[in-house]
Amino acid sequence: MESGRRRGLSSVLSSLSLLCVVLDLQLDGATPVEIEHHLEMGRKLLAAGQLAEALSHYHSAVEGDSKNYLTYYKRAAVFLAMGKSKSALPDLSQAIQLKPDFLAARLQRGNILLKQGNTEEAREDFLAVLNRSPDHEEAHDQLHKADDLELLQEEAHEAHHRGDYFTAVQVLEKVIELSPWDPESRELRAECYIRLGDPRKAIMDLTPATRLRADNRAAFLKLSQLHYSLGNHHDSLSQVRECLKLDQDDKECFVHYKQVKKLSKQLDTAEELILEQRYREAIEKCESVMRTEPNVAFYTNKAKERICFCLSKNIKSLEAVDICSEAHQREPQNIHILRDRAEAYILQQEYEKAVEDYQEAREFDQENQELREGLERAQKLLKQSRKRDYYKILGVSRSANKQEIIKAYRKLAQQWHPDNFQSEADKKEAEKKFIDIASAKEVLTNPEMRQKFDSGEDPLDPENQQGGGGGREWPFGFNPFEGGNFHFKFHQH
Repeated sequence: MESGRRRGLSSVLSSLSLLCVVLDLQLDGATPVEIEHHLEMGRKLLAAGQLAEALSHYHSAVEGDSKNYLTYYKRAAVFLAMGKSKSALPDLSQAIQLKPDFLAARLQRGNILLKQGNTEEAREDFLAVLNRSPDHEEAHDQLHKADDLELLQEEAHEAHHRGDYFTAVQVLEKVIELSPWDPESRELRAECYIRLGDPRKAIMDLTPATRLRADNRAAFLKLSQLHYSLGNHHDSLSQVRECLKLDQDDKECFVHYKQVKKLSKQLDTAEELILEQRYREAIEKCESVMRTEPNVAFYTNKAKERICFCLSKNIKSLEAVDICSEAHQREPQNIHILRDRAEAYILQQEYEKAVEDYQEAREFDQENQELREGLERAQKLLKQSRKRDYYKILGVSRSANKQEIIKAYRKLAQQWHPDNFQSEADKKEAEKKFIDIASAKEVLTNPEMRQKFDSGEDPLDPENQQGGGGGREWPFGFNPFEGGNFHFKFHQH
């Protein structure tokens, strides 16, 4: 009975084994018809420019027949059309391994290797083609290019080694023209640009270099550091994150990441607070920026520029002028600093200086509408100040609120009431003062009139009244001096 069970088990295992072989054969290989269908579809889709779909069919064809050198070659052609030269290389090598005398694959692989700056292996492929086809014109041309490239590479490295970075850059331009997929040449030229004080051009070389190596953490870190030094903190953060994606434990990248993230957050928060008009908090955040990064001039300059802006927004005009002047010394052509200092001068009622700052700012940007409007307003205010300045009449600042204005008005109106004076001359002087005080109160406690005045227009000036004309209308709709007797009572609160 036991032997019968064993025979039965052996029979089942044999059947399973046979089934696995059959399934394996079915999975491993496609029929010639299916393979031909994939190749034909791949060819049509490639011709139509549908590269991803074409690649999918060539994948299926390779899986169906892994011994067909032409299938690998055709898939390599799709990879190249997609700009994926690194993926094309293994397919070309496999095609050459299956058919060593396949000259088209040899030539194509040599061209890729040359563009990658690998002159030694590229030369081997071109020589292999010429060995079987001595008159092959393209192989001859490419072999000469490989020789030229090798000489240029040596010349560039020698110039760099002796510190002649300008010459190195000129030579590397020719090198990169022949080998655009070589990350080493781009990285070397980026280093030369850094030495020559041109970090933006270094960034232009390092950006493609990050894609030309499988794991180019060093280039991502250098890119992040360059963006950081230029004040592009968002780009800096983006690049250092790419480094950490490749290796989250990379110490250099992680240290830099923490610094950039902290600074970027402070700068973004400061801008958010400014948008919300929370200027005092924004100033504190800008001061934090200067503490976080005291060594990169851009961030100190930016922080001072924004503090200047905040202070000019009706906070502390005197302090604003000092901070803006310091920021202006650091960045003489910064139009925002000049604009903000002009606004601080306006708050201090120093209109001539405001006009000068707006004029200077416009020298750097003639097309800026905000600067043009600011200059026009400052000029109006200057002209207005030579007539009557209601703020000065009441002795209040331009940022005074309604309560402060009324308080100043009551005090001055009581002081200059004509009944307080005996002689005719003093009484006439008091009348004039009293009218000005009443006019100032009328304008500055009326939001619409005050806005006009702040824009450089005197709403009580007959010249600005529509229809022009005659007599002055007294504040409150009557002439307080008609009849010559003045009986006003002022209640102190």
